[in-house]
Amino acid sequence: MELVYQIMMGVSLSACAGFRAWVPLLVMGIMARTGHIQLNSSMQFLASDPMLVIFGLASVLEFCGDKFIAVDHFLDVVGTVARPIAGTILVASMITKMDGHTTLLLGLMAGGGTAMTMHAGKAVLRTKSTALAMFHGGAGNAALSIGEDILSGSLSLLAVFFPYIAFLCAMMMMAVAVLVIFLGYYAAKKVHAKFFGKPAIARTATSALPAEVQS
Repeated sequence: MELVYQIMMGVSLSACAGFRAWVPLLVMGIMARTGHIQLNSSMQFLASDPMLVIFGLASVLEFCGDKFIAVDHFLDVVGTVARPIAGTILVASMITKMDGHTTLLLGLMAGGGTAMTMHAGKAVLRTKSTALAMFHGGAGNAALSIGEDILSGSLSLLAVFFPYIAFLCAMMMMAVAVLVIFLGYYAAKKVHAKFFGKPAIARTATSALPAEVQS
């Protein structure tokens, strides 16, 4: 039961990492430092003073930079690598009674996958918002960013004190992220078909059919 509890906490923190790579790491480090949670023995350094300073500074920089269109897309590109790594570390850190290789594998599957899914859904929304920037002048991206700040911070704290509720929230957010990704994919296909027509493979296959079938 304790393992399930720890995985729920780690996955919830990983969902937060899909929005902000550093905030959940900062929250985890502070909570471990104050004795609210226990970290895997190989991850104890995450609660050290130098790491807390790094997480704090990185969180502030990410918070400020994410409010500007040009910078937020750069952060999303960097986040494609950083956020799954953060998710992996978060889950691996929460599992205290397994060897390092096993915790890392679980972290990669449960944490890295969760963070990457949330990051992808976030990136699709940001792309749509940027496409409409001529109408909102960048305010839409800033509003999305503030919403992500609130979700990341509040869910990180919820994961520590009420992991079952946080896990349920994380799963609902994951479902929304997957839906957004699929909608974005089909919208992109429609735009591609509108401007470039059928893919070359489809045109070749159609031209090979008899004239009666093509008509």
